[in-house]
Amino acid sequence: MKNMQVPYLLYLIITIAMLAIGFVLGAIFQKYIYKTKIGSIDEYAKRKKEEAEKEIEAERREMRIQMKEEIEKKEADLQNKIKEEQRQIQEIESRLLRKEEIADRKVNAAERKEKELLKREQEIEHLKKLAEEKLRQIEDEFYKVAGLTQEEARKVVLDNMEKELEREYSKRLKEMEEDLQTNIQEKAKVILSEAMERCATDYVSETTVSVVPLPSEDLKGRIIGREGRNIRTFETLTGVDILVDDTPEAVTLSCFDPIRREVAKHALEHLIIDGRIHPARIEDFVQEAEQEVEQMILKEADEALLSVSVHGVPLEIKKLIGKMKFRTSFGQNLLQHSIESATIAGIIASELGENVTLAKRAAFLHDIGKVMGSEIEGPHALVGADLLKRYGENPLVVHAVAAHHNEVKPETTLDVIVQIADTLSATRPGARRENLEMYIKRLEEIERIAMSVPGIKKAFVVQAGREVRIMVNPAEVDEQLASKISHDVAKKIEEEVVYPGIIKVTVVRETRYTDYAK
Repeated sequence: MKNMQVPYLLYLIITIAMLAIGFVLGAIFQKYIYKTKIGSIDEYAKRKKEEAEKEIEAERREMRIQMKEEIEKKEADLQNKIKEEQRQIQEIESRLLRKEEIADRKVNAAERKEKELLKREQEIEHLKKLAEEKLRQIEDEFYKVAGLTQEEARKVVLDNMEKELEREYSKRLKEMEEDLQTNIQEKAKVILSEAMERCATDYVSETTVSVVPLPSEDLKGRIIGREGRNIRTFETLTGVDILVDDTPEAVTLSCFDPIRREVAKHALEHLIIDGRIHPARIEDFVQEAEQEVEQMILKEADEALLSVSVHGVPLEIKKLIGKMKFRTSFGQNLLQHSIESATIAGIIASELGENVTLAKRAAFLHDIGKVMGSEIEGPHALVGADLLKRYGENPLVVHAVAAHHNEVKPETTLDVIVQIADTLSATRPGARRENLEMYIKRLEEIERIAMSVPGIKKAFVVQAGREVRIMVNPAEVDEQLASKISHDVAKKIEEEVVYPGIIKVTVVRETRYTDYAK
């Protein structure tokens, strides 16, 4: 029994020892693991810290770049604002200088008048003194010679003196009126001459042809096309003649209507650049050119209105103003004439102390009816006034436009200013030519007669007025009716228009069939 207890104790001791050793080893191993984990956490925290610092640094760099860009943008905006403010300041300074010049002239005129009045007052005072001295002398003579009483002598002297003073007063009054009339005429001459001088512009002769340069002679054959189909299509769509002659590397466009000629010029230039010249491309480019010329018309109107400081014009009126760029009045460009008239009217109104803004507006719009001349019958002054009235224009401006050729009696100073400005611009040397205006009026009249016949879709006068080319709708007009239309138009032209030579009437009846391959 004892022998059995000994091993048991031994096993117990060994077990306890093993547990103790295991506990110690476990503690050591746990401590090792803990230290290892702590080291990994520190490295992880350090790495995260470095990554965070890098991200912060990157964000700082990005913020610095963004701030720099914003600063540069704000600096550019600030520079633009400064430039704009400087420009406005310069404009204000220019206006102030002009106003100061006008004020100086008015002050000088007032000073001259004041000096004249002072001189006249001194002359009158001198005359009074002479009259009093003469009165005393006459009284003494009467007392000595006539033996009259003082009252009788005074009465006789006063009667004589009153008559003499009346004669002297009438004489002096007449002289003053003559001087005043002379000064008024001289002042009017100065105002008008200054107005003409300050807006003097060069005169440019208007023509009815445009020259389009070509990069090579080979293009002439391509413009004409096989059997002339390209040139016929172009002339039919635009109503403009293409003159292909011996002029090196150039073709000439001929048409009395400047707008049609401008459309044709743009279309031909685009065709030359594109290089593919055939009827379909010609039709596409003519449509594009019409849109371009429309935009050009609005741009010209905006620039002209800005140049004379006229604002608040309706869009439809702007379109008519832009068309004035392509119209002439007796050879004088209509838009340039309107700008010139507005400038003269503004200067005259300023000198006379009238409303400069209204004067410029009325003078600028006074010939707007000429653009509508081919569409509405009647004097252009009344046509223009009626048009402006429909668009809510100022009644004073409307009346000035209606009265600038005396179709309506002038009633206000503004009416007279517009008349004077129009006359000065039109009658200055070299401003106008009669022949071109009459020629264009004749061609417009021929086109109007052609379009008055039923069934006609388009009508163009070509070949410098020697041919009328008419396009009809084939669905409405058959061959027999087309023949009758050409005869009717020719007959009406013979009856209503005076012209040299012979006018050829050509009716084009074209049927097109279009389909699409899908």
